[in-house]
Amino acid sequence: MVSLQLLLVFIGALAVVYALPGPDMALILQTSSTRGLKHGLSTAAGLAIARSLHVTLSALGVAALLRSAPWLYDGVRIAGALYLAYIAIQIFRSPAFGLDDNNNTTSKTRPTLRAAMSKGVLSSLLNPKALLFCSVLLPQFVHPEAGTVWSQVVELGVVLVVIGAVFDTTLAFSAVRISGWLRSHPRAQVVQRWTFSAALLAFALRLSIE
Repeated sequence: MVSLQLLLVFIGALAVVYALPGPDMALILQTSSTRGLKHGLSTAAGLAIARSLHVTLSALGVAALLRSAPWLYDGVRIAGALYLAYIAIQIFRSPAFGLDDNNNTTSKTRPTLRAAMSKGVLSSLLNPKALLFCSVLLPQFVHPEAGTVWSQVVELGVVLVVIGAVFDTTLAFSAVRISGWLRSHPRAQVVQRWTFSAALLAFALRLSIE
């Protein structure tokens, strides 16, 4: 079992990482402010699923495989960059709040909660840096003398997912609070759409060249 002191240090490290602007944060803010709280929370759930998979894959040694096979790492990296760019283009082309549940958009074209969750899963899962982050961070807090390695990995993995979910949920609620103001300011809606599109494109470009 991980000691309380070590666990607090681990939580502090996670808080710093999650507080840094990134594609996950941009996706949560954009989805919540334009689609509503349910879609934002669905996206957060998708991100939590992806993080759980990252922890599992790291424990199984997939992260080590990516480090030893540059072509595989590059393939995942490029796929992730293309997906982020695709999301950015979607955001840019869609009218602000144009697909919200409160308007007359048909159910066939309205984004579903499942689609929002899938977007969260894919955007994070296709980012190999997130997987490598888990593989680098988790071993720093695992000590064989403290118990079985697998139990410590599971404990730290659960904490990683929970802390991430707390941050994402907080962002979703915060974005929803400002959505009302955005609705009454058309120019702000345009700026918001451009800002998040540009942010995701920048993250996609960064992921593709690093």
